[in-house]
Amino acid sequence: MKSLIALIALFFTFCSYCYSQKSILWYNQSAEKWEEALPVGNGRLGAMVFGKTSMERIQLNEDSMWAGSYDEWGIAKGRRQDLDQIRAYLRAGENEKADSLLVDAFSRKGITRSHQTLGELWLDFEFKEITDYKRSLDLNRAIASSSFKSEGYSVNQLVISSAPDDAIFIKLSTDHPNGFVGKIRLDRPEDEGFATAKSKSVGKNTLEMSGMATQRKGQIDSKPFPILEGVKFRTLIFADTDEENIITGADYLELNGTKDVILKLVTETSFYNKNYQEGAERDLESIKGKSWDETLKSHITDYSEWFNRMQLSLGNQSVSEIPTDVRIENVKAGGTDLYLEKLLFDYGRYLLISSSRPGTNPANLQGIWNEHINAPWNADYHLNINLQMNYWPADVTNLSKLNQPLFDFIDGAIYKGQEVAQKNFDMPGSFLPHATDLWQVPFMRAATAYWGGWVGAGGWMARHYWDHYLFTGDERFLRDRAFPAIASVAAFYSAWLVEYPGENTLVSAPSTSPENRFINGKGKSVATTMGAAMDQQIIADVFTSFLEASKILNSESRLRNKVEDQLEQLRPGVQIGEDGRILEWDQPYEETEKGHRHMSHLYAFHPGNAITKNETPEAFAAVRKTLDFRLENGGAGPGWSRAWLINFSARLLDGEMAHEHIRKLLTQSIFINLLDGHPPFQIDGNFGYTAGVAEMLIQSHEPGLLRLLPAIPKAWSKGEVKGIRARGDITVDMAWENGEVTYLSLLPGESQSITIAYSGSETTIMLKKGERFGFEFD
Repeated sequence: MKSLIALIALFFTFCSYCYSQKSILWYNQSAEKWEEALPVGNGRLGAMVFGKTSMERIQLNEDSMWAGSYDEWGIAKGRRQDLDQIRAYLRAGENEKADSLLVDAFSRKGITRSHQTLGELWLDFEFKEITDYKRSLDLNRAIASSSFKSEGYSVNQLVISSAPDDAIFIKLSTDHPNGFVGKIRLDRPEDEGFATAKSKSVGKNTLEMSGMATQRKGQIDSKPFPILEGVKFRTLIFADTDEENIITGADYLELNGTKDVILKLVTETSFYNKNYQEGAERDLESIKGKSWDETLKSHITDYSEWFNRMQLSLGNQSVSEIPTDVRIENVKAGGTDLYLEKLLFDYGRYLLISSSRPGTNPANLQGIWNEHINAPWNADYHLNINLQMNYWPADVTNLSKLNQPLFDFIDGAIYKGQEVAQKNFDMPGSFLPHATDLWQVPFMRAATAYWGGWVGAGGWMARHYWDHYLFTGDERFLRDRAFPAIASVAAFYSAWLVEYPGENTLVSAPSTSPENRFINGKGKSVATTMGAAMDQQIIADVFTSFLEASKILNSESRLRNKVEDQLEQLRPGVQIGEDGRILEWDQPYEETEKGHRHMSHLYAFHPGNAITKNETPEAFAAVRKTLDFRLENGGAGPGWSRAWLINFSARLLDGEMAHEHIRKLLTQSIFINLLDGHPPFQIDGNFGYTAGVAEMLIQSHEPGLLRLLPAIPKAWSKGEVKGIRARGDITVDMAWENGEVTYLSLLPGESQSITIAYSGSETTIMLKKGERFGFEFD
């Protein structure tokens, strides 16, 4: 380790020269497409702001806008005898028959039931002779703004989605002598030609839009299933101004020369509030009298409490004034832009704060921002990486409390999954499918086995509960929430395991590797086998965390005793083939798609921690060969897959590899508003990127070990980070110059011994709870 020349406890002051470096997206033109608009959100209510100079569009979202209801659809028809038959097929090498029966018996096949847009707010103003146009999104204050001059006069728009007031506010101001002239309207897209909402005025300066989410293109079991009922809503918008030149029309408000007005928008839904109609009225009344200054102050105070928990700077303090879309083009042309890389990191934190707050639903495939009635992939919750990736950055970037919506949701899914475990499989515990929706449906969904016939979702979600405990050290959370969830999943897997033919080992069966297939001995492209790598790795991970939690909580049980024995007998999930790669299935089958976007058989490496450089060097080396093979065959196309590669590269301690994938993400998978382009938009790539950058800065997945700058690329030769979190409940501040740490500050939430790994050396220190320790390196 570098020479330690000073150790300062309690009063170490971490000085930063560039935490004032602001994070702002900005452009010289309005958004023409949805993928260019700028998102705001308070966890539940969101909007995409276009910033147009005429016919301004503000697309609205609310996180519970779904068709259908709880318990609308039953589980699949399969029973234990079907499972036994599938296993018999697998033992006989009849993989195709196993695939077919798995789907027929246990899947509800193709499903369409989507998160939906709330609607549109239209500002039908028209300004002429536009100059000096600029629009921006200030990540430090969560404000979307646009400004320009019309005929030489200023026109300004500010948009916020306030959590304290649970409302969206739009402030319009101008010194144009004609003021704002035009109509304000609310509407919502039709559902296959049928109206889904009605708009009308309901008082002076007030509009209402009310309706219900339906899905006339709904389907289940791969068959049409129109869904004609769903979440009901009421949206109210009030034009607050001292001026008397607003006309309240039948279904619009018309401004006739107004120069200053604040539009205040609230929405209540039947999902959150049975009395949603009266609730919307109460919400509006509570904010009618609030001034803009008061509203803005409470919004910034609330939001900043989250955003300012962590700061990152890369490179020099000075930032040239270059629009965000031009920055992206410059990178595509071969440039390196450290400010853009830092901006995208902050954007991930901004999006999580804006789409996941305590008391809301968790961020879905699009966060909360979705313009469709029938969204891509239903904009629902995919548990074979996407939902998990959404929350990878939460703990490490000091946003642990934003996990609450995820745990609330998965707690409910685990409860509902007991029915599938018991009725479909005749087993204890709980089963989670690869995808679900607002209503927490617990059944498999997919018309093909390789797409959705997977049993690992519960285990992957259990890892998130366990990791949250490791980061926070919150034993109450472990006892009351994490352990019951982990135990329920472990109980299912304990009953699910069977003996592998010809061996005295236990495997998952049927078992698949998410969305990938292999060529079996008969030359057929198939999905199911006995003991695919990911299932074996996940089950080992769950069993390990269950046993460790049991010890911490002094919980004795028959399940604990059984799991201890089964873990010893579990067939290894990490097997290295003759070519040095980790096997994806139980045997060295040829992949149907050699460059597949999912890298599921590396779960034990990331997000798991069973493969590390220190403890398993052979497997560690095999990870790189596995990734190299995928990439050589065209792997890692979509944004989330590229983001996973950044995380893999960081765990490989290879900063240049990680930075290469950062560049590819920026050049291949990012829209100009910095949202992840799968395409289409999928937010997990944004969250995965932020988690990957954090993984490049510090790593704490190896018990008792904290790695500093484990994967720092040469391009990041200078920087600072403050408030980043490590497992063990440690808050880390750090600065570096020429790629070498100059300052380090650790604030532990519990007393502990920890080994710091940096620059090829390791040093063990003692940390005392609540006492800050500072290190200065030469």
